[in-house]
Amino acid sequence: MRTVVHLSDLHFGRVDDVLLAPLRETVERIAPDVVVVSGDLTQRAKSEQFEQARAWLDTLPGPQIIVPGNHDISLYNVFRRFVKPLERYQRYITDDLDPIHVDEEIAVLGINTARSLTWKDGRINEEQVAKMKEEFAGLAPHVTRIVVTHHPFDLPQSADEDDLVDRAPMAMKAFAEVGVDLLLAGHLHTSHADTTEERYGMSEYAALVVQAGTATSTRGRGEVNSFNVLRVEHDRIEVDRYGWDVLSSAFSLMTTEAFMRSGDVWAAHNDGMLAAGI
Repeated sequence: MRTVVHLSDLHFGRVDDVLLAPLRETVERIAPDVVVVSGDLTQRAKSEQFEQARAWLDTLPGPQIIVPGNHDISLYNVFRRFVKPLERYQRYITDDLDPIHVDEEIAVLGINTARSLTWKDGRINEEQVAKMKEEFAGLAPHVTRIVVTHHPFDLPQSADEDDLVDRAPMAMKAFAEVGVDLLLAGHLHTSHADTTEERYGMSEYAALVVQAGTATSTRGRGEVNSFNVLRVEHDRIEVDRYGWDVLSSAFSLMTTEAFMRSGDVWAAHNDGMLAAGI
């Protein structure tokens, strides 16, 4: 089994500083095999915000798979937005826009969906999909394949359809070809876990989609600050959601959802959601 901590939408520049130390301590206690950060590390892609994000990320365990979000591209500086959209991200966070971690049980690949031409929408292109297929094609069948993006491939019912990553159907066909199991994303500041079966209706294939809320931003959109912990086995994945408890000033386990695989189809386990302190 592998343990993956999934953080998203840190938004340094609009961070609740009270959360930073307890979050770090909780992640250290969980002792993950991989830490994933699915974009929007900053609020306005300023150098000082990236510096703050980098300094805090350096306090977390590794390895880390990090992808940028739309907020990590300059909004108001037109030259920087279109000529050097991710220059600061690459300088302070990582110059690798396709990071990958592979071990005996999991392969975690980051894909950049942030684009200069849109304010908040995301996109995946054929070149990125081809690279993903190349990275995953030679893996042993028992290795769980995980893709990390900022923009989601599926949405909770309350979300705006425009928040879905552009060219998602094209990418999903490729995901099915190489057996991608798990899609991790952020962007919505809303926690969500489900499968792609209903949206895409693909024969004999459905991936598990897990959305993380905002871990540290002051913009909670009606949800407490939260993050996910995934316990990954070949045929079973448990998704723990940790949320900020104001009374105890700590991140506490709120819910656990279990999903099982049958062939290349992931589905919610019959035990469903296990309440924990809610």
